[in-house]
Parts: sequence; structure tokens; C-alpha cells
Amino acid sequence: MVLMGIEFIPDKPVSTIVDWSQLAEKVGFDHVWITDHYNNRNLWCTLTAIALNTSHVKIGPGVTNPYHASPALSAAAAVTLNEISGGRAVVGMGAGDRVTLETLGLEWRRPVTTVVESIKCMRALMNGERLSMSGKVFTFRQARLSMVPQTELRNADGTTVSRDGKSVKIAPYIPIYAGAQGPMMLRSVAPLVDGILINASHPKDFEAAIRSIKRGLSGTPRQISELDIGAYAAFSIGQDREEALSGMTRLVVAFIVAGSPDAVIERHDLQNGEREKIAQMLERGDFRGARNAVTDEMIEIFAIAGDRDYCIERIDQLLKQGVTHFVVGSPIGQDKSEAIRRIGQDIIPYFKENA
Repeated sequence: MVLMGIEFIPDKPVSTIVDWSQLAEKVGFDHVWITDHYNNRNLWCTLTAIALNTSHVKIGPGVTNPYHASPALSAAAAVTLNEISGGRAVVGMGAGDRVTLETLGLEWRRPVTTVVESIKCMRALMNGERLSMSGKVFTFRQARLSMVPQTELRNADGTTVSRDGKSVKIAPYIPIYAGAQGPMMLRSVAPLVDGILINASHPKDFEAAIRSIKRGLSGTPRQISELDIGAYAAFSIGQDREEALSGMTRLVVAFIVAGSPDAVIERHDLQNGEREKIAQMLERGDFRGARNAVTDEMIEIFAIAGDRDYCIERIDQLLKQGVTHFVVGSPIGQDKSEAIRRIGQDIIPYFKENA
């Protein structure tokens, strides 16, 4: 059965994000993902508010990155969120948005290595392990989170599992998702994570992504069926295509185009010059110019925007490529609350009933 997630950018009051999250939970979404950008409300504060005002939807960063903060700090935040939410935390970790990072003076170096090492660090720390490592990016010396809860591992008959005369204790498991798009990142993270959030909307991209993931799993004991393959799609639903394209859709696509790796640009026969032009406009704050530079072809490639039937058709195409988790990404719709209700009424039941 396909999982349904939704992304919110915390650029509105936290109370509004909480309202949308409550509505998303009510209409049947399985996950709420919150983006992480320095110029918006703080990621973890927003997630905490959502945790305190929802009951069963899974929540987490979609996605954070190891340039803003050490993976140790992200691990501590995730463990704390898991405690507050009653075990509903998930973590999305990616390489971040190059344009945004550069405005902060942060160098976007070795993204694949940085993400891989950060995922390994977070997994160890969230499991309650003592971490010592000297990587190419991160170094830890006997680092350990002191507040990770530990429970005794028990056999099927209820007896305590012991090793060397001591009971075996385990920490609550927090799933890690990698935000990935390029082939090298996909291959590298596949053996390490519980799921992958792929910032794409087109079947061609998922056909290529699945090949890369399978290559990454080759020679490991893991199977692709063990991974939750997420389509993190720019999405907008309306009564018709015109309504769906109104608002922020073109600007969202502009950011996606600007951050797309060479392989994606080449796959869709786009020109590198188009990407660089849009990236430069965004970097200098010319959002109107970037929005106007987005073509209808780019929207078709990098977004799903239309009425109910169009959206269902496009999502179904992705599921046939192996997607198991569809994330409704920004802008969602001209009126977010109405769009969430519409998705809950028209989209989610279709896929839950036809799984």
C-alpha cells in the first residue's frame, strides 16, 4: 500500500503549520515533512509544536542537512522529537540547497561523502552507541547521546535476551530517509537508509533512480523491497490546470531546476545554460525573473500540477516505476487548506482503495 506524505515550508506562523498538519492527519496522510531553511521558522521547534498537537501521523525533517548543523545535534533533536511525539519521529537527511547554503557563506563541499558520513553518525548516535570515527568530513571521539532510552530486548516467550550474562538493551528505532536525486548519491545512500526521498515528479527520473538504487544495493544483503521509495514531488491541485498553476508553482519549479544535477538536466534534453540562468536569478533574489524563466516543459518535467484526474494519472505512473511513498510537496494548491481537503477527498482514497 502506498504511503502518502505532505511537505510544509514553515514560512507561515507555527500555529498555521500546526493547523495544516492536523488537517493532513485528519484526511489520511501518513507523514508530515517539514523543510529546513535558515530564513524560515526553526525546523525542530515547528516539529515539536506539531508533535504536541497530533496523535498518529509520523513527523520529521524533509529534509535537513549536515552543513547547517552537526549530525550529532540533528540526532539529539530527532531523539528528543521521538520522545515528545510518542515514537513518531522520522529523519530526512540530504545535501541541502546549494544556492541557500552559499548565501550563508557555507561551502557546498563533498555532498555525497558528507551525507553518507552524517547518516552513519546519526544512526549510531540514535541507537545509543558510543561513536568514535575519523572520516573525510566528520570526526567524533567517544561521542554518545546520554538521553537515548534503552529497553530490554525480549524473546518471543517474554524472557530477557542475554549476552555474556547481561541483558541486551535496544533503543527505539528512528527511520532515516535520504534526500537524493543524482546517481552517485542514490547509489551511496541506498545500503544505509530506511527510505529515499527523491526530489522528482517524472517517470523517467524514477526509472533512472531505481537503476541507481539497485546498483548501490548490489553486493549487499539488502533488497530494494526493504526501502521506502519516496517521490518528493512539487505538487499543486486545482479544479483545472490554470488554477493549479496559479500562485507559487513556477517559483517552486525554478528552485528544483536550479538544484538539479547534470544527469537530470541531460535526461530531459534541457540546456545547462537554462539551469544556470535560473540559479543566478535566485541567488541574487530575482524571484520574478526566475519564475518567468520556467517553461511549460519544465513544469511537466519537474511538477505535478492539474485537476484530480491529471494528478491521479501522474502519481499512478510513478507507482508503476516502484514508488512506495508519494510526498505532496509545495506549493500543494492555491489555498492550502482547501487543497489538503481535496487531496483527502479525491486522491488518498483512490490509492488506498486501489492498492
